[in-house]
Amino acid sequence: MADSSSNSKDKNNTRLYHPYQDLNVPIQKLYNLPTAPEHLFSEEAARTHRSWGDNLQYYTGTAYLSGAIIGAARGTVQGLREAESGDSLKIRLNRILNSGGHAGRKLGNSLGVLGLIFAGLESGMIHARGTDDLVNSAIAGLGTGALYRAAAGPRSAAIAGAIGGIAAAVAVGGKQALKRYIPI
Repeated sequence: MADSSSNSKDKNNTRLYHPYQDLNVPIQKLYNLPTAPEHLFSEEAARTHRSWGDNLQYYTGTAYLSGAIIGAARGTVQGLREAESGDSLKIRLNRILNSGGHAGRKLGNSLGVLGLIFAGLESGMIHARGTDDLVNSAIAGLGTGALYRAAAGPRSAAIAGAIGGIAAAVAVGGKQALKRYIPI
């Protein structure tokens, strides 16, 4: 095999390979990514809010994950408090993991169901009213609280509905205030 570096005549007739030589784009701007969302179809760009399926996945998943993390943390702390001095390390660790897992599953499932109900009611309100505003979220929160506690009686359902409606209105109003005063 011949050494190409030893022949100076061949060096003058060749040039370095440049993979972007035929592109009429400066190489510095080749990898600048857009900051606006990209949509495959123009109909997606025209939407002003998430679809009901997007809402369902977002609210249910966020609520379940939040509940599971908070419940696991609470259960772990509870397992640490309940550990007895005579227990071996294996027994203590087992108690902590069981307690964290149990509390995480319980709170995660409860909040996941709340997210599921809220997403369904909010999407139904958006479809029925034809607009996406604070009222839809407040009514969905009211209905979610009332439906979730309906089995405990009408008084408990009314209180839970009021709490749910207020919480949803405060959350959406707070989000709108943050968007207005803090550039994101």
